[in-house]
Amino acid sequence: MTARMIDKVWTGIFYAVAAAVIGLLMFFFAVVLSKGAGFWQPEFLFGRPSNTQAGGGIGPQLINSFYMLVVTLLLSVPLSLGAGIYLAEYAKQGRIVGFIRLCLETMASLPSIVVGLFGLLAFVTLTGWGYTLLGGALAVTIINLPGLTRICETAILDVPANIKEGSLALGATRWQTLVKAVLPAAIPQIVTGVILSAGRIFGEAAVFIYTAGLTTPMLRWDADWGSQANPLNVFRPAETLTVHIWKLNSEGIVPDAKLIAAKSAAVLMVAVLLFNLAARLASSLLARHFSGGRRARRGRGERSKAA
Repeated sequence: MTARMIDKVWTGIFYAVAAAVIGLLMFFFAVVLSKGAGFWQPEFLFGRPSNTQAGGGIGPQLINSFYMLVVTLLLSVPLSLGAGIYLAEYAKQGRIVGFIRLCLETMASLPSIVVGLFGLLAFVTLTGWGYTLLGGALAVTIINLPGLTRICETAILDVPANIKEGSLALGATRWQTLVKAVLPAAIPQIVTGVILSAGRIFGEAAVFIYTAGLTTPMLRWDADWGSQANPLNVFRPAETLTVHIWKLNSEGIVPDAKLIAAKSAAVLMVAVLLFNLAARLASSLLARHFSGGRRARRGRGERSKAA
């Protein structure tokens, strides 16, 4: 067999593997969407769940999931960005940095159920808060911190050295170079990582079962700030959409529990898909913005008109 024939065979194998992966993903999407048909109906997306009668919605669970996502990102993004900046720009290779990386790798390899049990001990029992949205956000931050830190560090290290050297050569300080030159160039990768991690937060279940609880109060926007009925109160139980799906499949007693779980799964899958598409779009737009792509195209267009 000639080298050209071997190349064609392996190329065909790789194409077949890629087609199988795409086919499997499309089959998964088709099955979930077919079983959860009707998930786009407003009365389902914004309606209240029912414990005894058919036809309940997922309004409170959807609010809890998005609010949990926002709170978690507010906690994890600054910590991850600060750790990434330290490891990429300020840390000197040695035992301390090696120990930090070991801790991050260990945290990244922890099963979510273990983090959930730790959150139950630390943020539910020891603090005396009980099941709260804040406890769930703190627990899932532990899961997100290693991955986001690595993304931020890699994004900063991938910035070309001539950008830093040019900024320093013009008299900028190290901090000014970091803020004005390095971070803007690294933002597309960082934003992509943040949006992708948002999809994981939105789809997490085991951690929230032990920290955020299995119930949600009757939410009212006109309730007092300290009331558990206020949707913005972080010290209230918050059953997320993934926990709601698990609860329906394990102990749901409503007649259409399986249908509601299927619709909820379809909503969750579409949300994660939108997070991934948003990551690609945001990365493309930010890279174009900070690289001056629009200005470059506008300049070429003006030159062509002048000619």
